[in-house]
Amino acid sequence: MTLDFALIGSMGPELLRAAGVTLSTWLGGAVVAVVLGFVVAVLRRYGPAFLNHVLRAYVELMRGTPFLIQLFLLYYGGPFIGISLDPIPAGLLGLSVYGAAYFSEIFRAGFEAVPRGHVEAGECLGMTRSQIVLRIMIPEMTLLILPATVNMLIILLKETALLSIITVPDLTFKISQIGSANYAFVEALSLLACVYWGLVEACAYLGNIAENKVRKYGLSHA
Repeated sequence: MTLDFALIGSMGPELLRAAGVTLSTWLGGAVVAVVLGFVVAVLRRYGPAFLNHVLRAYVELMRGTPFLIQLFLLYYGGPFIGISLDPIPAGLLGLSVYGAAYFSEIFRAGFEAVPRGHVEAGECLGMTRSQIVLRIMIPEMTLLILPATVNMLIILLKETALLSIITVPDLTFKISQIGSANYAFVEALSLLACVYWGLVEACAYLGNIAENKVRKYGLSHA
């Protein structure tokens, strides 16, 4: 047996397009997941009791079932209940809903970490609930939740490899096709592992930069 990495290299343009699909799906899903997770956390904290129970059930369901099964149910089972999506929109929706459950718990923990006295001080100044959240709670909890947020972004990045099972033309799907067509499984999977490792390291590096900037900002305004 011989290893022929030149074969994989010859597919450069196709792999670049597939990498674009992977990155755009991850970024789109992550942004929606962060926003939706924040909304869920706020509604669970300040909404009515019945809504808290409903959203808690959603969070537990998303965290208690594998993402692979969720994708299968969404893409292949969705048409039975009137939800018929193309692969990329289905992948985006799946990542968003799955990630939002975890982000909501990160934000919830951040809210609870803010000292109660700071919130009461805002109430004494006549600040509204939304002003307290935006001006007191979010700035104070940002540094606390940033490491967990970066870790969750990395998890979502790696979960994009599962989108190939619903035929999203991402890196995993394209490299698997190349490996199967040319019997170059070792070369294909080695390249895929290296690409994801590089993307994860880049994400972690940017997260460290953001954390340092937030820490410096907080110290300068302390």
